[in-house]
Amino acid sequence: MASHLLKPSSPLPHQTYLLSLQKPVPRRLTVLSLSSSSSTSTTTTTPPSSREEAISQAKLSLSTTLKKPLNNPMPLPSRRLKKLSQPRYRVEIPLVDDSPDSLVRLAFEVFSGLPVTRKGSTPTVLIIWPNATVLQLAQQAFDSVASVTNSDLGSVTAGVLSSADLAVFLAPEASMLEEFRRVTTTLLYPKPVVLFNPKWGFEEEKGFGDGLGSFVGSFDVVYSFMGLEVRGLIRRRKGVVFKCARDGVAAGGEGWLVMVEEEEEGRTKGELKVVSRFKRRPTIGEVESVLYNLMAASSPVTKSVKFIRDLASSVVGNKGKQ
Repeated sequence: MASHLLKPSSPLPHQTYLLSLQKPVPRRLTVLSLSSSSSTSTTTTTPPSSREEAISQAKLSLSTTLKKPLNNPMPLPSRRLKKLSQPRYRVEIPLVDDSPDSLVRLAFEVFSGLPVTRKGSTPTVLIIWPNATVLQLAQQAFDSVASVTNSDLGSVTAGVLSSADLAVFLAPEASMLEEFRRVTTTLLYPKPVVLFNPKWGFEEEKGFGDGLGSFVGSFDVVYSFMGLEVRGLIRRRKGVVFKCARDGVAAGGEGWLVMVEEEEEGRTKGELKVVSRFKRRPTIGEVESVLYNLMAASSPVTKSVKFIRDLASSVVGNKGKQ
């Protein structure tokens, strides 16, 4: 995923006394890399501690959610049947870096062996890439995977779209939203569609006009992970904003979780604890408020909050380190 600078948010509750000894430090989104480990756990109620575990969790979320729409396809609207809501899902998995190779590698690991069937056979997956350069790399990577077809948004044809059981839009840019909406709502309906690792920050979606914000909001998030860090004068705490659904329902009914590392006698234990829950996706301001208030309980001054959109081994303590 690409990094995005965050505009300063509106003043937070209690921010005055939290930052009373110094000027507020501008908050920005930073990108850290995710290290590998041998973990293969598919636990869906805790954040991943490795790249492999993140992929495993996301594949489980996506495959269980897609099972119903793939095997019980929606009928086309007619005079007797109303137009039903198209199955639309959103997945955000951390990348090692922002290179095309990392994006293609991630997509290959997820969609070359997605554990879902359509009427007993492997469904045909169409992956639509943002440009021809990444498409060329993807075609080489998926050359031996018969169930996956690759195209780019600028050259995808109606024939290719009609032959797919599932369409995946890989890392689209905000500038592609209008065409993305047109293809989804007119050429792919009623087939399920997945928005995978969009290149815009979710806070940017507030500025999407002409109904594009509502369109993006129609995609149900089945897997998302964003690391975060709050710094005081002499120490820092790390945590995550996390959602992992199964069968289309958030694990344990928890929805979105804000979690931070436990502390004991000033030392980080590396275990995450839930400090806040949200039924909907929290805004940056809401997460900041939670973290500032948390730090204020044990420190008179909070220096800054950093948001890390890519998973990092340091986010979850030593568990993600090799």
